Amino acid sequence: MPTQTVTQSPTVPDQRPAPQPGSLERGIDILIALGASDHPVTLAQVCRATGLPKSTAHRLLGVLCSRGLARRTGNAYVPGDLASSMAGLARPRVPGTRAAVLPYLLYLYETTRQTVNLAVPSGLEARYVERLYGHNRVRSRSDGLDRAPLHCTATGKALLAFDPALRREVPARGSFERLTRRTITGLAALERELSQVRRHGVAYAREEFTEGVSCVAAPVFGPDGRVRMAVGVAAPAHTASLDRLGISVRGAAQAISAALAT
Repeated sequence: MPTQTVTQSPTVPDQRPAPQPGSLERGIDILIALGASDHPVTLAQVCRATGLPKSTAHRLLGVLCSRGLARRTGNAYVPGDLASSMAGLARPRVPGTRAAVLPYLLYLYETTRQTVNLAVPSGLEARYVERLYGHNRVRSRSDGLDRAPLHCTATGKALLAFDPALRREVPARGSFERLTRRTITGLAALERELSQVRRHGVAYAREEFTEGVSCVAAPVFGPDGRVRMAVGVAAPAHTASLDRLGISVRGAAQAISAALAT
């Protein structure tokens, strides 16, 4: 019998369009963009980082905010509490920080017998990542929230004063939220106070966030010389030795900075 030749049809490339990323992939891209920045990310910046249309990015950010994965601060966005907790961002971003910091915080508490806080920036808020309380601790608005606005807290002012990039996130127009009769609400007044913080290395908030509570804080710098966190002490407003507390707080902050540099 004659040999039959089998002719194979040429392979036709798959011309089907590649599947477009769905909402899950797009949401993940947004979370990556938020997590990659040390400062709040505007909607326009999210669009540039992800290539998403503005309407799509805005819609997905709304969903992420409603689920605690993102949070709006001013006209920008930061990772939400749930995302921060899952990613371990609730701790300072310097390796070995907790082991280096805690002994000084404990010593500061033993010295002052007042509430001791360690805060890191989170958008336009100070996020408290370590807190030491006594039995007679002073009560504050931040109890249970572990965060507070930058403009009316000592830790927030210490962070703002030494972080130019963070100051650029502060709205240039309008006023800050007034929480007590002593709250600084104007940008010019805040800038004058931040100048004093840079000059003396210590920040104060006298009943600006919570009535009856005064605070003092100082910046902590990382190995690269950038401010990474702030150490603060909260005390009753009638405390007459707030300046003396400032000496102790500044000394602790300087000691922690030196420890992180080694």
